[in-house]
Amino acid sequence: MMPKSVTFRLLVVMLALWAVAIARAQTAPDGNAHPRSEMVAKAAADLPSPFGETAPIAQAPSIQDNYAFAQGLNLEPLRSVAVWHDGRVKILDTLGRETVLKLTGRKNYFDVIPTDGGKPDASGLPTGAGKKLSYDPLFTLLDLIMDPGYYYNKPLLAVDYLPLRRVFLEAAFPKNESAQQRWLKLQRISPEMVNNYGMKVAREYDGEAPFREGLGKLDQQIEMWRLSKANLAVVAPDAADKAWKHLAELPADGPARKAASRLGAAWKARDIRAANEAIASLAAELPKINPGQYPTGRRDLELTYNRANAFEWGMWAYFLAFLTLVLGFGTGRRWLLWAGVGTLCAGIGMHAFGFVTRCLIAERFAIQNQFESMTGLSLFAAVVGLVILLLKRQYLFGAAAAGVGFLVLVTATQTAIPGQVIEREAAILNTSILLKYHVTTVLVSYGLISLGFIISAFYLVTHYASRLGAAATAQVALGGTGTTVDVKDEGDGFSPARQKTLDELDTAQMTVLQLAFWTLGVGILLGAWWADHSWGRWWAFDPKETWALITWIVYLIVIHVRFATGRNKALVTAWLSIAGFIVMLWTYFGVNLLLPGLHAYA
Repeated sequence: MMPKSVTFRLLVVMLALWAVAIARAQTAPDGNAHPRSEMVAKAAADLPSPFGETAPIAQAPSIQDNYAFAQGLNLEPLRSVAVWHDGRVKILDTLGRETVLKLTGRKNYFDVIPTDGGKPDASGLPTGAGKKLSYDPLFTLLDLIMDPGYYYNKPLLAVDYLPLRRVFLEAAFPKNESAQQRWLKLQRISPEMVNNYGMKVAREYDGEAPFREGLGKLDQQIEMWRLSKANLAVVAPDAADKAWKHLAELPADGPARKAASRLGAAWKARDIRAANEAIASLAAELPKINPGQYPTGRRDLELTYNRANAFEWGMWAYFLAFLTLVLGFGTGRRWLLWAGVGTLCAGIGMHAFGFVTRCLIAERFAIQNQFESMTGLSLFAAVVGLVILLLKRQYLFGAAAAGVGFLVLVTATQTAIPGQVIEREAAILNTSILLKYHVTTVLVSYGLISLGFIISAFYLVTHYASRLGAAATAQVALGGTGTTVDVKDEGDGFSPARQKTLDELDTAQMTVLQLAFWTLGVGILLGAWWADHSWGRWWAFDPKETWALITWIVYLIVIHVRFATGRNKALVTAWLSIAGFIVMLWTYFGVNLLLPGLHAYA
């Protein structure tokens, strides 16, 4: 007869396999996907530029002249000018950042000039040492509108797919391998290359999906390069239910329209003084048009959010807090521990500022896409870790919280995670207030799982380091209290001090994992309740639902192991915690990005 523990485990595994077997991609109902992003306002594409006709490509200024002009401009008055774009009112500073990011794949456009007295070769890039000249995104947006010809032969368009980038560069520089390599490093190509070779590349590689996807993105980028002038819906309506108007729709003799014409003329002449005067005049006139409908305080809040880079500063604060707390825990130096806690609090403060400000700007609880859920998950995890630290006076929880905050934020901010731009939410997400409680609870559970992973990793490192160095003298901080003791391991066992550290790590991991178990369970139940409100059924074995259940089952096994395993249960728990974290990562990222289903909006 099989032992009860074995029977239980087999039953759990069979249930998990059964759930996986019947999990299938669901056909998403109407309103389940995010609204399609429209980077160019098609309705205004045929309107003339309010800044006048653009200069011919042949009359484009030199890089040095363009950079000097950019450095002399005062764009501050225009930064907080409101503009209706892609479904919401934002500010021109935000529109500039989004446009540059979509076009170049970077936060700033830059030109490259020689630094060794040489000149660019036929490819347009220096053959020797080069210097990057970075531009303000708002300047780049305005320059694209008033002088798109300047960028015609410049490395403007990001091409992430390397084979596609290589094909364009081989066509552009067929006998110049050094030029190809220089452009490859920039990860961008020029509009001229797309104009000359785009059709040829499309005919040759239309059968390959990655090429089609890359070419489709290039089509959108070319449209943005040509038609950014269409995105100037900066005129507030006379009623809340009416649409914002394009600047070119104002009367030609109106103050704002005149200021725009003066700005266009000064821009073409590279007259810094006249351009700055026109900028100030235009920024002053636009809010006077239908002032009752023109937004006020929220524009300044959005500008502060853009400038603060709170998530990135919070990321580095977490990193410093993690290092400080680990060193403090290892050495027992109290000043390091207090410095780590202070830095952790600073990181949480910056992180919370970014999260709350984004919620206010988006006018919703900002947890409705991959980027937002990651910033929310890491914030919840850091706060929970700090609270447990304060309650239990164990600094290890602070180190784990800082580790989770850093790892999640560095992934969210430094990689191409979807959702970094503030967007409209999917219609399905407005069907019930239960969504906020469901998603928040699940994200808290994922944060706890991440905390448990860090603590379990500490446990495993301590355990196996002790095994490898069983005969070495160990200096151990007792519970992070600042007390240290020098001991010598005897035989295959652990010293009392090292065993105390392992016991504390085990207690910490079980505290967090039990919280994760119950929180994820409640989150799944709330999700079923919300699904009944939104989709008319409690459960449909959608991939996300199924894998969330499997993740919960892993932690059910953890709880069972604590009762069923007599020996090495702490070590087994640590390894199961690592496994549960890996399953959670698949549930959180893999299912969202790779498996179609009802949760495609996440």
